Amino acid sequence: MNTNTAPANRSELREVLHLGWPMVLTQLFIMATGFLDTAMAGHYAAVDLAGVSLGGNVLWPAFLLLTGLTMALTPIASQLRGAGNIEAVGHQIRQGLWICLVTSSLLVLVMQNAAPLYAAAGVDPEAARIAVEYLAAVSWGVPPVVFYVALRHVCEGLGHTRPPMLIAASILPLNAALNYALIYGEFGLPEMGGVGCGWATAVVFWVELALMLIVIRLPFFKKTGFFETFERPRFSTILSISKIGAPIGFTTFLEMAVFSIVALLIARIGVNELAGHSIAGNINWLTYVIPMSLGAAASIRVGFHVGADNLDAARSTSATVYKFSIGYALTVSVLLVALRYYLISVYTTDPAVIEIAATLLLFIAVYQLVDDSQAVTIGALRGYKDTRVPMYFGLVGYWCIALPVGYALSTEQIAPGLAPGVYGYWTGLTFGLTIVAVGVGLRLWHISGNREKILRLATT
Repeated sequence: MNTNTAPANRSELREVLHLGWPMVLTQLFIMATGFLDTAMAGHYAAVDLAGVSLGGNVLWPAFLLLTGLTMALTPIASQLRGAGNIEAVGHQIRQGLWICLVTSSLLVLVMQNAAPLYAAAGVDPEAARIAVEYLAAVSWGVPPVVFYVALRHVCEGLGHTRPPMLIAASILPLNAALNYALIYGEFGLPEMGGVGCGWATAVVFWVELALMLIVIRLPFFKKTGFFETFERPRFSTILSISKIGAPIGFTTFLEMAVFSIVALLIARIGVNELAGHSIAGNINWLTYVIPMSLGAAASIRVGFHVGADNLDAARSTSATVYKFSIGYALTVSVLLVALRYYLISVYTTDPAVIEIAATLLLFIAVYQLVDDSQAVTIGALRGYKDTRVPMYFGLVGYWCIALPVGYALSTEQIAPGLAPGVYGYWTGLTFGLTIVAVGVGLRLWHISGNREKILRLATT
C-alpha cells in the first residue's frame, strides 16, 4: 500500500467504526435478548429450549424477509444525505411505512399458521406445541416492531446510529425480567415455560416502538420533512423502495431459511442434536454481529460517498472494511477453538449436548473467514444499491449447494462416514457459504470500479 492511500484508508476505517460501534452494540443487545430466551428456556427444560429454537426458526427468516423491504431505506437515506437532499427522505419514509402495514399483516398471518410446518417436518410433538404457542404469543408484538425497524433503518441511514443502540440497551433488562417472570411463574404470573419467552418478546416489541416515537421527534429526524404532510400510497416510490429492498430481504431470508430447514432436519435426528445445533448457532450469530454491523456501517458510508459523487472514497471504504473483516475472522477462529467448552457451559450442562456443540464450534471456527468477509461485502454492495446480484449468489450458495450437499453428507450418500448426521449439514453449510463469499467479493471488486454502473444503480 502506498503512502498516499494508507492515511485515507485509516480515515475511512475510523469513520466506519464511528458509525459501526453503536450498530455493533445494537446487534449485541438484540442478540442478548435471543441469548436470554435460549438460555433461560434451556435451563427450564431441554424440550422448551428446542421449542423456542423451532419457533425462532420460523419467526426470524420470515421477519427478515419482510422487513428487508424497508432495509432499503438505509442506502436511500444515506445517498440522499450525501447529496445534501435530506428533505427528500421524508417522502421515502412515508411510503416505507405503507409497506410496513402490508408486511406486518403478512408476518402475523405466517406466525399464526405455523403448526402444519412442524407437523410436516415430523419434529417432537411437545417441542412443536411449544413452538406454535411461542409464535402465537410473539405475533401480538409484530406490527409495532415492523414499524420500529423501518424507522430504525432511517435513523441509521441518516448517520445517527446511537438512538437505536440506546433503545436496544434499555429493553434488555426488561426482556430478562419478563422472561424470568413468565417462564418460571414469578411475581404472581403464570408459569408458561418457553411460551413465556414469546409473551415477553411481544411486550418488548411494543416498548421499542414507543421509544422510537420519541426519537423521531428529535431535530435530525424532523429535517427529513416526515411530519409535514400525509401521503397516500404512491406506487412509483413503493416500487422503487421494493426494487432495492426485496433482494435485501430475500438474500437474508435465503441464509436464515437454510439454517431453519437444517434445524428442522436435525430435529428429526434427536433432541440432543437439535439442542447442540441451537447452541452452536447462537454462538455463531454472536460472532457474526461485528462483521454484520460493520457491513451495515459500510453501507451507510459507501452510500454517503456515492450520493456526494466521491466514488474513490466509496471504493476505499469497501476495501478497508473488507481487510478489517479478515483480521477479525482470524482472531475469532482462534478464540472459538480455545474457549469452546467454556462458551457452551453457559447454555447447558448436559454432556451429550456439550460434545455435539463443541464439535460444531470447530466448523464455525473454520468458516469464520468466509462468513465475516461476505457480511461486510454484502453491506458495502448495499451502499451502492446493488442488491439483486448478491441475492442470486445466496440462492446458489445456500440452496443449490449448502442444503443438498449437507443432506447428502448427513445421510452418507456422498462419502459414507465422512460427516454423518448433524455434522454433515454443517459441512454443506460451509461449502455453500464459501461460494457466496467468493461471488460477492468479486462483485464488489467489479462494481466499486465501474462509475457508469454505480451511477445507474444510484438512480434506481
